[in-house]
Amino acid sequence: MDNLILKRDLSAEQLSMVDAEVERQGKNKLILYVLWWFTGVIGGHRYYLGDIGYAIGMTLTLGGFGIWALIDVFIIGKRLETKTTLLEREVIEKVKVMSKDRNAG
Repeated sequence: MDNLILKRDLSAEQLSMVDAEVERQGKNKLILYVLWWFTGVIGGHRYYLGDIGYAIGMTLTLGGFGIWALIDVFIIGKRLETKTTLLEREVIEKVKVMSKDRNAG
């Protein structure tokens, strides 16, 4: 389900809570690319994203002998967007549950 559809039932206060929590827990694109630049062959950017399996694979193969690390520069931006969308969805669901609990009690 699209996050915009999930957000339409939220109040301004709830939307503010979602935005603040996503900002707090989210990852920074600039930091991601700086990590790629300096630690790309050992997968530092993948550790930062929480893709531990990929990161370990990159560390053990030195970024697929550099090839995987080079390809990653084109992939990691989209991966960050995907992770941020999933994080936002989780936060929206938590806010909705929290609001239902508050209204019920």
